[in-house]
Formats: sequence, structure tokens, C-alpha cells
Amino acid sequence: MTPAVFTIPPHRAFADALAAGLIALHGREETGLARGIVLVPSNRAGRAIQDAFVRRTERKGLLLPRLVPIGDEELEARIGGLIEPIGDGEGVPPAVEPVERLMLLARLVQRHSGVDAAEAIRLAEDLGRTLDQLLIEEVDPARLRDIAAGLPDLSVHWQKSLDRLMLILRDWPQTLVEQGRIDLADRRNRLLDRVARRWHAAPPAGFVCAAGITTTAPAVARLLKVVARMPGGMVVFPALDLGMPEEEWGALGPHDPDPVTGRRLHAIETHPQFQLKRLLDLMSVGRGEVARWRWGGGRDAPAARSRAIAHAMAPAEFTARWQALKPAERRLTGIRALELADPAEEAQAVAIALREALETPERTAALVTPDRDLARRVSAHLRRWGIEADDSAGRPLSRTPPGTLILALAAAATERFAPVPLLTVLKHPLVMKGEGRRAWLEGTRDLDLALRGPRPPAGLSGIDAHLADRSRRDRDVRKRAAAWWPLASRRLEALERAFANAEADLPALLAALREAASALSDDEVWAGPAGRAASDLFAALEPAAAHGPERLDPASLAPILERLMAGVAVRPPFGQHPRIFIWGLIEARLQHADLMILAGLNEGAWPALPTPDPWLAPRIRTELGLPGLERRIGLAAHDLSTALGAPRVLVTRARRGARSPAVASRFWLRLEAMTGGLTRSPTHRRWAQGLDRPAAFAPARQPAPSPEPASRPRRISVTEVDRLKADPFAFYARRMLALSALDPIDADPGPAWRGSAVHEALERWMKEDDCDPARLRARAQELLESHAAHPVVRALWQPRLLEAIDWIAEEVARNRDAGRLPLRAEAYGTCSLAGVELYGIADRIDRMADGSLAIVDYKTGKAPSAKAVAEGYSMQLGLIGLIAERGGFEGVEGVPACFEYWSLARARGRLGHVSAPVGGRSGIDPADFTDIAERNFTAAAGKWLTGDAPFTAKLHPEHAPWGDYDQLARVDEWYGRE
Repeated sequence: MTPAVFTIPPHRAFADALAAGLIALHGREETGLARGIVLVPSNRAGRAIQDAFVRRTERKGLLLPRLVPIGDEELEARIGGLIEPIGDGEGVPPAVEPVERLMLLARLVQRHSGVDAAEAIRLAEDLGRTLDQLLIEEVDPARLRDIAAGLPDLSVHWQKSLDRLMLILRDWPQTLVEQGRIDLADRRNRLLDRVARRWHAAPPAGFVCAAGITTTAPAVARLLKVVARMPGGMVVFPALDLGMPEEEWGALGPHDPDPVTGRRLHAIETHPQFQLKRLLDLMSVGRGEVARWRWGGGRDAPAARSRAIAHAMAPAEFTARWQALKPAERRLTGIRALELADPAEEAQAVAIALREALETPERTAALVTPDRDLARRVSAHLRRWGIEADDSAGRPLSRTPPGTLILALAAAATERFAPVPLLTVLKHPLVMKGEGRRAWLEGTRDLDLALRGPRPPAGLSGIDAHLADRSRRDRDVRKRAAAWWPLASRRLEALERAFANAEADLPALLAALREAASALSDDEVWAGPAGRAASDLFAALEPAAAHGPERLDPASLAPILERLMAGVAVRPPFGQHPRIFIWGLIEARLQHADLMILAGLNEGAWPALPTPDPWLAPRIRTELGLPGLERRIGLAAHDLSTALGAPRVLVTRARRGARSPAVASRFWLRLEAMTGGLTRSPTHRRWAQGLDRPAAFAPARQPAPSPEPASRPRRISVTEVDRLKADPFAFYARRMLALSALDPIDADPGPAWRGSAVHEALERWMKEDDCDPARLRARAQELLESHAAHPVVRALWQPRLLEAIDWIAEEVARNRDAGRLPLRAEAYGTCSLAGVELYGIADRIDRMADGSLAIVDYKTGKAPSAKAVAEGYSMQLGLIGLIAERGGFEGVEGVPACFEYWSLARARGRLGHVSAPVGGRSGIDPADFTDIAERNFTAAAGKWLTGDAPFTAKLHPEHAPWGDYDQLARVDEWYGRE
């Protein structure tokens, strides 16, 4: 019997043309269509064809045929509901659930590879795909051993992977028998063969149409072979090229082995027609037996479009024929190109093009891209106009609020409730959602402030101890946070105990995580489409986890969940725009919109890079007859060919990716080369660039607030004088606006922490140990251990600090032998000068042998230079000396004659050295230093504190290295332009 095989060319919308043809053939009777069956590749394809029927019959009622998905090109979809009743399922065991199968495979992988649980699950996913390919292509795993024996030169790492794979394949059948299940791909093959046998013996009463199926799985091909030859049966392919020259068609392969050498010519698997040619061969159908579908869909492009697309996709060795093509054969009228600078500009331009399409009544527009990041950007841009695009791919569960809360909880428990992951959980929008949310956030903000700075001790008890320490300056904040903290900690205690239990298994950890998420959110985490998806995942995962990896580090739970959630798509049930769509390549295969925007045409995106198989070497895959890794490129080329057939098409790419320059897709380059250059669409680029560009550029001016003299501070620290002179605006913001920079959360101990530790150790050493050199190192070690610091940071810095501390002990002992004695440490002093109270803290004051004073300042880093002092800055030592000279330090009398920086930085081959800002080469006599400091301070105070000079930002930026207030001063807008 002549097979009934048809093709719908690319310039016709597949779903609409199919619906039009089936209505014309079987729609004359009211129940004519209802008696039919349409086999489709996936549920999404079924929805597209169903929508096409609705569009064709929107003015009258019509009973539709039954749409039965048999699986998409990835062969992952389940068999539709019709096939099971036909075979009654007798003798076909149920399929193992996907999550349970993953856990079982992960256990085998861990058993034979010794990897951790997260890596075992990652490898199990790849292993599952490899097993599916073996089953789908009906390859006996026993052949692996024979093939491996015939490849003695196989690389060592591939040989090890093959050995592990064979061990797993040895155990896997027995594992399935114990579960009473079979693989889903195996069950699908059995059911398809059962349907094929039944239909071959007794065809259905109504018509059967296999539409849009391009997979080359042998079981599917056998079914299509039966459908094509039975009464009322037909097979309709998308975009099979009937006009391709026979020479090119034959070059695609696969080729028979050479009778002499036994070698095969390389098949062109990257060609868009290869998959269809392979399927026709399996169906025993010649291309000459395929007829063109006679009906159109109403959204068709000119027929010349299909011919031009076919020419553009010619095999590489035949592209020289482009030169001989007539202009009409290579023209892509209706297709425009847009090349943008980067993904951000590309997303903006695509969103504008979609928005523009809505200006025409009833016009539809679709973005087609495999780049999910680009699709998300476009969706975000569309929301500025209140447009919620119908995104067929949805959002990964891991990016939804329920998913992020669950992952944040797992990360917080893994890191023993360190400040950053803990606050991420407590601030999550689902936590305490409702009436108590405001009070909860107020407590969380207090905790945020209390946890600023170095990390507290680990665990919830570490947070308790940190909040109980009231010795810090933020004692009021800590008191408020400590009063609120038990409300949060009791909801996390069970989770902490589960993660601390060394014997906890995966089911126990999942249960604890689920309970904690419920307690924190009052079960809001399980509400809505995303919440239900999370609930379904946990419902499947918790019982399956008992079959999972036998060894589990709790730290692996977060990456395991993130990987599993990334594979769960969440689609909102309603609320999307009826005329704006975002489709992946699978959704776009069988449908067209009035405007198709094909975006992300760069190598690595469209087509995507082939995903390597970690289990089977490419040579082994070839010997087994499995599809090559490059076949996906051919599928991507076929997807592009069908999408290019829309009435109006805009193709876009970005010249640069997120991290580096991008290479144009091979398909883009083909279109450019064949046409001599695609027609550009510069309008959308101009709109994208101008949309957020202000009409006039008016940067802020250098700020210079000038408050009344009466409102200015009359009290200043010696450490603030440089700030006042170099960056008066920073002084204004700090002292008059009372703005101070917050310490980072979970900060690594920096210079300020090191300085505080050194000063505290030296103060106690002097006050409590009377500068006993033998006690300084022990005092420093004691204080270092008591300060909060990451163990790695402490381990790296502590040896350097102790070496410098030993140097201080030696230097003090040597000075004491010379008659110089420490007098005061961390002494507070004050005096009145130029109508302003000047105060400061002296790190150390010594009594020299001649009765004069020595002012010492400790530096954990580099000391100020003599040049800065000469320019009127870094006068801190001189001002401290001035206060001492005027009797501002209690119990200290005398005239300062020595000013020293004791730096712990490296100099002259060791840690620790003494430097002086005056004397020597500085040109400043130490006896004059306090007078110079007084004159400098009097001028500054008279200008900014008691005078009316404006507080100008960055007045002397070379002496203003700090940038805490640069954003407030909007420095980037005016600095360098003034």
C-alpha cells in the first residue's frame, strides 16, 4: 500500500495548516473529527494544534479529534492517555517514577564511584539520559563489553568511565526487578509496539494522523510506518524539503560502510533535514513518496521563502551554488536583522518590537529563543508597559519565592546560620507573610544591625552569645534584637538539630527542611502554582530519598535541591497577554505568530554547544549507533528553518555576551552569506538606545552645603581634622547629618578589626601587666581568640601580628633601659582651642629621660608620610601633643618633644618599625610641631566650624582616600568635570 506521508513547508504555519486540512478532509460531518486520533510529539505540541483548531472554528462549535502525545524529540514525555487503554497495559509493568529512578541511579553511582551525594545525583542525571538513549535506540548494553575490547587505545579516563558504567548496568536490571518497575523509555517502547501491532491487525474506525513527529526512535518509526500504510492513516512532517537536489539529499547520510575499508563517510547530522531523512529510512519511505500538504493556515509567507531557507541550509560542500542562484531564489523578503551591542540592549530592542506589534489590532508576536536569560530580560522589560508575556517555559522552581526560601533555609543550616544566609531567610517575602510581617521585619532589621561586622560564633547559640555581649557601642540595638530573636530561633532549632546530626539521612533532612519552611511561612510556601510545584516535588522526593545516596554530607542538600528544582517549570495558570508569547524551540516548531522574533543567534546559544556525555566516549557512541552529540545542532537548524517561515521575522543577536565578545551563529552567517547581507532594522535599535536616555544631561554639581555658623559643631576629634580639611562634605555628612557607614555583614576582619585588637592588647598589657615583656604575647593571643574572626583569617594574620607584638615588647624594654618609661595608654584628653573643643585619645604617652613627653601612635599598616605633614595634613600626633602641652590629659604634665609612629608593617626585613613625621629630612623641628598643628587647626576651625565656609565635597581629594559619602555627594557625576 502506498504510504500516506505529507509535509507542510516552512512558509506555512504547521498547526494552522494541519487543522485546516483535517477540517477539510473530515469536518463535513459533525462527529467526523471526533472519531479521529492525532498523534503529536508532546503535550505542548498538542496544545498548539488544539489552539489552531479553535482559531479555525471560533464561530461555530466543533468536536475535536483526540490529541495523543507520544513524546517530544528529547523522548521524555509520557505516553498519552489513549495508548494505555488500547493495549490494556497487560504484561507491561509500571514505569519507575522519575525522582525515584534518579535516587536509585545516584545510589549505584555513589557505590561504584565513591563521589559525594550532590555529584552522584549530577552524574545520575547524565547516566539516566545515557540509559534512555540505549533503550530508545534499542541498543543491547551487552555490546559495550565487546566494543570496549575492540578499542584497546581508549583513553584511561574513558576506560574508567566505561568500567563503572558496565558495573552499574550489571546492577540496574536487578534494582528494577526489586522495585517491580521498568524504565519509562522501555515501557514506552513496549506500548508503542503494542499499538503498532494492534493497528496493523485492526486499524481504528476513524482517521489517524501522526503530525509533527520527527524523532528517529525505532519504536516510534515502526508505529509511523504502520500509520502511514493503514486505511485512514497519514503522517505529516514539518518542513521536509522536497526540492532539495538528490545529490545533496544523498550526502546527508547515514552512509553504508565502504566494502573495501569498512569505513563510513561522516553523516551530516548538523543539517536540518538529516533527522527527517533518517526517519524516512526507518519507515521505508522514499522522499519521492512524500506529498505536499495542500492546505494553508492563513498565516503563510510567500512560497519563495521556503526555497530560500532551503538554499541557506545547504550542506557546506554545496554552498558554492549560491553564486548561481537567481535573486528571487536567495531573497528573504519579510526577514529583517538586528545586531545589538550586548544582551541588555538586545532584550530592550526585542521588547520594543513586541510592544510595537500590539499597535496593530489582532496582530500576534512571539519571541523564540533558547536563551532563557534573554527571555527573562525581555519579560521584565515588557512589564514596564503592563504586559505579562505568555512564556511557555515558565520559571524554574528554584527562581520562584517558594524555591528560593527552601534553598535559603538549606544554605543557612549548612553554614550553621551565619549572618548572611540567616538574614536571607528571615527577610524572605514569604516569611511571616500577613499581619505579623511588619513586626517581624522590625525585629529582623534590629538583628541585621546587631550582626554587622565580623562573624559571630557558629550556630543559633552563637547568635545568642553575640546578642548577649553588651560591651560594644551598639548595645541598644543588641538589646532590642535579643528580645526579638527567640521568636525566630525557635522556628529554626529543629532544622539545626537535624543538620548537626551526623547520622541524619536525606529523608530526615528533607523532613526537617519542610517543617522549618512551613513554620516560618505559616504554610504560605506551599501556596500558589509555585508552592504546589514545591509541594509535589517534596511529596515525590521524600519517599524516594530513602533509595538515594547512602552517604550524605548535609552541605550537599542545597545543591541537590537546586538541581532538582531547576528541572521543575512553574507556569502561571492565567493572566498572560493573549497576543504576546515567548516560546522555546520546541514550542515554535509547529506554530507561527504574525511576527516571529528569533533572538540570541550566537554560537553557544543557537545552536547550543553539544552537551558531552560523561559516560560514553564519542567513539563508543558511534560504534553503538547512538545519535551523535552534534545531532542537536541539526534539530536547532530545523527549528530555525520552520520559524523563518513566518510572515514577518526579525532575527537578532548581540555582538558581546555577558562576559566576552560573542561569535555570530553559523545560521546567522549562512543567511548573511547567501543573501549578501540581511536587511537591517535600525529603528528598534535607536528606540532601545533612546528609551532610557534623558532628554537633557544635567549632572549634579559639586555639593557645597553652607549651614549657619551657629548650627555647626563646636567639638571635634583629632582624627576628624583631616576629613574636615580634605573633604568638608564628608565631615558635614558624618557630624551634621549624623550619617555613618554600616559595617558589612559577616565582614572579614579588616584593618579596623586588627587595629582594635592591637590597641586593646597593648592597653591591657600596659595597665594590667605593667609592660612586662613576658606577658605581651600571651595577652595578644588571649584577645585574638576572644575576637570574632574567621578561623582562616585568624590563622593567616595571627603569626604576623605576634611577630610584630614581640618587636613592641623588645622596643619598650630597650627604651626602659634608656630611661624612657610608658606613662599612659589609651588616654583621653581635651582642650579648648579657637572656640572649639578639641579631643582625642593617645595610644601611648611616654616620659623621656629628660622629663619631656613622647607621643606614640600605633599603626597596623603604613604610617603617614612626612610629605603629608608638610602639606598641613596628618597632624594627629601634633594635636595630641598640643592637648598634652595644655594639660588636657589627666595626670600628664610636660612638653612633648618626641612624636613617633610605631608601625607593625614590614620594613627592613622584619615586622615592626618606628618612624617620625617630624625631624630628620622632614624639615620640621619637633619643638615647633605643636605650634604648626595649632596654626593649621585654628585656620580650619575658623573657616568651617566657627566661620561660614561651605562644606565642599572632595576639596583636596589627594588627602581624602575614604569614599563612604561619595554616593551621597554624587561624585561620579561631577568629579573631573568641575
